[in-house]
Amino acid sequence: MRVTVFGAAGAVGGRVVAEALSRGHEVTAVVRDPARFPLLPPAAHARAGDASHVEDVAALSAGQDLVISATRPAPGHEADLVTTAKALLAGVARTGVRLLLVGGAAGLTVPGTGGLTVVETPDFPPSWRPIALACNAQLEVCRAEPGADWAYLSPPALLEPGERTGRYRVGGDELLVDAEGTSAISMEDFAVALLDEAERPRHHRARFTVGY
Repeated sequence: MRVTVFGAAGAVGGRVVAEALSRGHEVTAVVRDPARFPLLPPAAHARAGDASHVEDVAALSAGQDLVISATRPAPGHEADLVTTAKALLAGVARTGVRLLLVGGAAGLTVPGTGGLTVVETPDFPPSWRPIALACNAQLEVCRAEPGADWAYLSPPALLEPGERTGRYRVGGDELLVDAEGTSAISMEDFAVALLDEAERPRHHRARFTVGY
């Protein structure tokens, strides 16, 4: 597959690029600043572009089989998630290329809470609310877009660097929790799940989640 990855030098994006390359895919790795090109694997096609610009998205998705967005805004710029989602959807709608978005966990319902979402739980850190609410708005932008084929992957509560095991569970709109009550996955296995969805699409115009 020919895959374009926005946010390719980030913590998640870098692992997505590495996983895609390990499977033999042709990867166009996109970063906003060319100074970050040295952070990208030599096997990837390094390109400069901005996922919040429709023209960049259209140009960098043309002729591709898939676009993956793993961008994250800087603190204080959480609203950029919505702007970027709109540009990504408009860009791929022009080219007819499928879009996989790395999203947030805040809108997932928490088991045993009577339907509360993660961001609605009493112990949710106030400092995380801006990015959490922006992720919820990002998903709503996707749901309102009529012209694109998209899927939105919400991580579990904990998404951290770790080990690639190749094991994970798939869920829908509910936070996945293991037998010990932990909701987590490594960034490496998160990338595995994302590429599995890329190769064998099961979610169209829908949110899904993964976890151990």
